[in-house]
Amino acid sequence: MPDAVSAKAAGGVTLSLPFGLAFEDLYRREGLERLDREWLAALQRADATLAQRLGAARLDPASLDAKAEAALLIELGPAFEAFIASVFDIEEALDALRTAHADLDPLYRVKWKFVKRQALLGVDAETLRRFDAGEARERLLAVMGTERFDELAFARQILAWEADAEANEDWLELAKRYSAWAVTSAEGQALHPQDVLFRHPGKVDPGALLHHAVTDRHDGVQVTTIQPSEIRRRLDHVRRPFELTDAGTDLRGALDETRYCIWCHKQGKDSCSKGLLDKPEENGQRVFRRDAFGHRLTGCPLEERISEFQLLKSQGRPVAAFAMIVIDNPMVAGTGHRICNDCMKSCIYQKQTPVDIPQAETRTLKDVLELPWGFEIYSLLTRWNPLNLRRPLPLADTGRKVLVVGMGPAGMTLSHHLMNDGHAVVGIDGLKIEPLAPALCGVAADGSRVPFEPVRDVATLHEPLDERVMAGFGGVAEYGITVR
Repeated sequence: MPDAVSAKAAGGVTLSLPFGLAFEDLYRREGLERLDREWLAALQRADATLAQRLGAARLDPASLDAKAEAALLIELGPAFEAFIASVFDIEEALDALRTAHADLDPLYRVKWKFVKRQALLGVDAETLRRFDAGEARERLLAVMGTERFDELAFARQILAWEADAEANEDWLELAKRYSAWAVTSAEGQALHPQDVLFRHPGKVDPGALLHHAVTDRHDGVQVTTIQPSEIRRRLDHVRRPFELTDAGTDLRGALDETRYCIWCHKQGKDSCSKGLLDKPEENGQRVFRRDAFGHRLTGCPLEERISEFQLLKSQGRPVAAFAMIVIDNPMVAGTGHRICNDCMKSCIYQKQTPVDIPQAETRTLKDVLELPWGFEIYSLLTRWNPLNLRRPLPLADTGRKVLVVGMGPAGMTLSHHLMNDGHAVVGIDGLKIEPLAPALCGVAADGSRVPFEPVRDVATLHEPLDERVMAGFGGVAEYGITVR
């Protein structure tokens, strides 16, 4: 590999890039073109046939239908992830993240094959009525050798018993009964509120969407409120009432969603992305189904490749999964899992709990950002993304200048696309926005240009929501509405 060129990050840590690339080259079209050539050469060495298919697809993306394109991008994912790891020298950290994905695999294998198919379908209500969960729990803890119940240890124990099912028939029967009790009883759910193993989809009733609602009458008026135990009051945070109260799901929860997804892009049924269609189509036009409230189920406004990214995430390919998201949603960090759920509304699961796609998406973003140089990897993918067959690189400078008014999520997203189209962009906002530090934005207080530093640890950019000043951006991004 050619000599690396280094750049100092905050704290004196050095980013060394291969192929003679300087850090600034990642923000220049010429540098990105050189990086793209190195990627194509690396792919050619690793898999010449795949490289040839990618070349043909870039020349004529329209030659591939949606299924063929998805298959090609998913096949490219592992090779691209390995290339990114080599560019930023993060193989060890990425291997650790992949291992974290793999370590959780027993949970989902047991959840869908054992708990759902055997426990929930094989244990009747009368058996559960007579079931002593406390005694069963003590017996299970004793054989697992743990002081408290751990769902992952339980899943691993079940797989071990299944390896010799005949000899462990009694233990497997006990595990079935305990699992069925934990899923179906109020006591079991209260004892395992965070365990994904015992969290299963339920039927969706459009007329009763508030699952924790309590209805009462006061002075002749019907009043519906949330169960007191479910209320999350900001006033409970006496000293910091405006701090972030929704951190999103962890890796365990995100993989639970990606494994619940049936990856229906393979059948062209990914309605979360493209919308849920009525049959037949009228006059060749797509006719979207409407939900119980009359809303059209149009799916993701960006037609993000949701099924594809969830498949890659479930396979333990976090960078490839994120690159798949960024193809259509490069400003994914500007939205949040409380903002848009059009994908969930159009999920193929219409009569039961849909896949919580926004939570899986948020966790995929965080997993990449939390890698060493994760911020720079994300930043790079918004400009150069080899999984984007139609626009892997920014266009050449057009000489045009554009003014964008409003620097909220919409304004900054528009600015991003205009810059990638080769235009120079100036953005303004009505809020009083403080400037970013020169090391981050490359502009000093007097307007002069200064070198900006690569960010190794994204935690250095974190600020408490209730303490940060409005800096850099405007709009709802500054009001704490978007979790991310």
